[in-house]
Amino acid sequence: MAVSVSGDSSEPMAEPNVIPLVDVMLVLLIIMIITVPVITDAVKIDLPIELNQPTVTTPENINVAVDFDGQIYWNDSPVTEEEFLANTLQNAILDPQPEVHIRADKRVRYEYVAKVLFNLQRGGMMKVGFIAEPPAGAAAG
Repeated sequence: MAVSVSGDSSEPMAEPNVIPLVDVMLVLLIIMIITVPVITDAVKIDLPIELNQPTVTTPENINVAVDFDGQIYWNDSPVTEEEFLANTLQNAILDPQPEVHIRADKRVRYEYVAKVLFNLQRGGMMKVGFIAEPPAGAAAG
């Protein structure tokens, strides 16, 4: 049905103009197509289920701790970064190689833990693990 532009018709226009509505909807669709992948997580991972298994500490294991200020402790004795690397090099050649258990303060900067891991890798240590405390109120077992 064609609508005349001249003033002859006294009837109101019967068909709504949907072209601007379609343009707006297409723009919104394009925005959604672009933003949805950015909002969702790019990497889907399944986090491990928390289990509180007591660690078996043997005399051969090396306990490394990093406190809030970045101080490194080798078996509860404070060491410098150079001493830490020297101890790592001495223990890396042992057969069997001891395990390294890292305990880090939950407020420590990642930079300090990364330095410890870098020096362990540089020293040749192959068995490295992190020790964490169970959440408060968790039942042991």
